[in-house]
Amino acid sequence: MNPTPILAGLLVLAFAALGSAKLAAVPAMRTRAAHVGFSVSAYRRIGLLEVLAVLGLLVGAFVPLIGALAAAGLLMLLGGALVTHLRNGDGVREIAPALVLGLVTLTYLVLMVGSLR
Repeated sequence: MNPTPILAGLLVLAFAALGSAKLAAVPAMRTRAAHVGFSVSAYRRIGLLEVLAVLGLLVGAFVPLIGALAAAGLLMLLGGALVTHLRNGDGVREIAPALVLGLVTLTYLVLMVGSLR
């Protein structure tokens, strides 16, 4: 069984929820934006990138290169999230979601690149 669609599904669900919450500027996301020193509009732009990556992951089911590129973009966003959390002195509880999603995204990307050969 190929785990790639399962990983893509997990990423789509996670980033559709997170990106939409950032775009809508729900109170929890406003609080997180303030905590890391971002404006709400900057956080909304991050949410837009996450939602666009979700679209890329969905297209990736038919065009693997697009899925791989979307995952690479998500990895860059998640790398930035990790750096931001570390700079703010956040603990494991705050860092864990970015780290776990980063590992899932990296696994998906490795599998997608392998399928491009």
